[in-house]
Amino acid sequence: MSSSSPPRHFRPGLLLILALAALWGCRHADSQVPAEQPFSDVQFDLTVPPETPVDAAIFLTGPSATFGGPEGPGLEMVYQGGRVFSLKARLPKGTAFTYAVRMTAPVARVALDATGVPEADRTVTVHENEENVALSVERFGPAEGETGARTVFIVKTPDITPRDATVWLSGNQPELGNWNGAEVALSRAVDNAHAGAVTFPVGSALEFKVTRGSWETVEKSDTGAEVANHTFTTGAGFERVSVVVGGWADLSTPPPVDPTLTGDVRYLRAVTPTDATLKPRDVIVWLPPGYEADTQRRYPVFYLHDGQNLMDVATAFAGEWNVDETAQALVQAGEVEPLILVGIYNTSDRIAEYTPVPFPPEYPDAGRADAYGQFLIHELKPRIDAEFRTKPGPESTGLAGSSLGGLVTLSLGLKHPGVFSRLGVMSPSVWWADRDIVRTVEALGSKPALRIWEDIGTNEGTGSQAETVEDAQALRDALVARGWVLDTDLKYTVVQGGQHNEAAWSARFGDVLRFLFPPVP
Repeated sequence: MSSSSPPRHFRPGLLLILALAALWGCRHADSQVPAEQPFSDVQFDLTVPPETPVDAAIFLTGPSATFGGPEGPGLEMVYQGGRVFSLKARLPKGTAFTYAVRMTAPVARVALDATGVPEADRTVTVHENEENVALSVERFGPAEGETGARTVFIVKTPDITPRDATVWLSGNQPELGNWNGAEVALSRAVDNAHAGAVTFPVGSALEFKVTRGSWETVEKSDTGAEVANHTFTTGAGFERVSVVVGGWADLSTPPPVDPTLTGDVRYLRAVTPTDATLKPRDVIVWLPPGYEADTQRRYPVFYLHDGQNLMDVATAFAGEWNVDETAQALVQAGEVEPLILVGIYNTSDRIAEYTPVPFPPEYPDAGRADAYGQFLIHELKPRIDAEFRTKPGPESTGLAGSSLGGLVTLSLGLKHPGVFSRLGVMSPSVWWADRDIVRTVEALGSKPALRIWEDIGTNEGTGSQAETVEDAQALRDALVARGWVLDTDLKYTVVQGGQHNEAAWSARFGDVLRFLFPPVP
């Protein structure tokens, strides 16, 4: 064997076989399928109801350890803006998980369905490496459910609203403060809204406005103009009322509002009572046709509460009564005696000043009507008598108002018949202090010489703190029992469909004038 011959154990065919085997092995390795991912990355996106607090703590909870277990807090969701809360979780594939949506703060709540019954637990099973689960909750409520009447207000405010501002509702029902300027405080909600819930008697005809705590900060349109009252009639179940505020009275420069005054109107500005517990207020005075022409004639005087609502839409916060137009037309037509109208503006202490007694626990600071009456009798009336040509005697002096204004009118008239003898008691709040005014009439020792107009609408409200026909009839019956005679010195009127608002009182103010100040022969 020569030295150049290959070894005896080497075979060229073997090399070929080894090369092919190596090549096949590489290709086989490249074509192998990777191992299946055992879990899924899941994004949960939850759409919450519009009244949900913006600082709500919302969790997905369930019996498995993945969702916190029986005692764990669960998976916390994060607010994303708008009405969406989200979270990402890693769940094993092919496993059915049971879970529920819970709110733990600011108060503990569960998800309810549209009827107010707690939702059944939800289930999720994932199969893909990444999945998205879209959820929604109709509303949140207590664990036992919530199936009664409930009205939720959702108010969207403009960008100019101060971030720390508290937004309020005020309106014509006791639950809305009887137009006190700030009764129902709304909380900050999702989607840049404010929200709050109130329970009303079924069928309550609501009228309300939005403020930031007073009538000086009442809502306006986006151009600064006056806006009409919001209205809503409540039902028997859960309901939402949505309101969009365009602007605020104090945060924009409203365009000039055309005055709606008719006739000769004068003002007494910032009249300040000597009683330091009473706030300063403006007084508006309407003088009858011919007042300047006949300088010897004197006139009866009709004092009216809620003065800013009487004559000018520019100062009215809930519509005006049009008393100037009505009086002008009736005087010129000879249907009423020429008279002077004096409107006393209310203040933020309206409830206190227009109520004769406190009404705890809801109104412990009320019952300042006597102090308000002393201001009218001993300070304002003498000034009016000095500055204008009045007939100062009680037989020529009247007092009127609506709602709590009707209540304080009758209360002051009964106590001071030697000052006021003609009373306009419109939609009186007889319910105040469990019909205290009825007991006051029943306790009269003798019948004072008062001519009284009393009225009520059939659609002014329901419930224990609302102006109702039943309460008005109880007051009427008490007056009749003490000697007043219907259609002689007591006129009682029930207005079918009449509501608790300025438009309704405006519509019947002419009849009030005709009865209390008939033309002199």
